[in-house]
Amino acid sequence: MKSVVRIFFKTLRIILGPVLLLWERITLPRGVERSAEEQQRIDGETQGLVLYHFRTCPFCMRVRRCIRRLSLNIETRDAQHDLCSRQELLEGGGSVKVPCLRITDEQGNVSWLYESDKIRDYLEERFT
Repeated sequence: MKSVVRIFFKTLRIILGPVLLLWERITLPRGVERSAEEQQRIDGETQGLVLYHFRTCPFCMRVRRCIRRLSLNIETRDAQHDLCSRQELLEGGGSVKVPCLRITDEQGNVSWLYESDKIRDYLEERFT
């Protein structure tokens, strides 16, 4: 029974994945327009941020939409298909759960932020 449920959800993901990606691409929000100097300062602040995600995860899509809306230049790593990124997430964050934002401060201290709502709140608070 357990394998039947897994096969069902895997098939569902295979069917719905491309639809979700198309929907994400069609409905991309406009980014915030800033002066060149302000955008350069923001880009400097986002250099210490990395988003670990799965391409078709709806929660990851919400975070990516927030990143786009705020015009942030945040590196993304696919923890589903890239084994190195998956291992980094497991070793650093403690579990392979996405979305996860790795935050490296000026002193080199690393913290890991899980949950899409918390990530979006953090980004909106810091960059608006």
